[in-house]
Amino acid sequence: MSEPRRDLPQLLGEARRWFEEGLLAALEAEGVAPVTAPQIQLFAALDEEGTTVSELARRTGVTRQTVHQAVHALVAAGLLEQVPDPASARQRLIRRTAEGCRAHDRARRAVARLEARLAERIGSEAFVALRAGLEADWGDPSAR
Repeated sequence: MSEPRRDLPQLLGEARRWFEEGLLAALEAEGVAPVTAPQIQLFAALDEEGTTVSELARRTGVTRQTVHQAVHALVAAGLLEQVPDPASARQRLIRRTAEGCRAHDRARRAVARLEARLAERIGSEAFVALRAGLEADWGDPSAR
């Protein structure tokens, strides 16, 4: 009996987990402080000069409370810091520490290796098409 065809959101979720598992394993192998997949998403959403908690919540699609929890864990790990926002006396910017910058560079190299491995496995033409489809503007999902 054949398995039912999986829908695209399920396949995209599995693809995301493949990258997350590979990235987490690579970071662990390089001695980066232990992080979780949600912390990696937050880390990747940061601007170089820093980003507010509200903006991180918007970019990652989670609540401000969830972002606060992840930020506090990453601050405790020495990967992030909070600094005053020059544009607003009431807000703080979240940015990478020097160790966080080194971890981010390691993560980018690990992702590049994972992308190369994926291109090797599915073929460069399929990889280029996958990237193009994901980079395309999909428009408003609620529009008909």
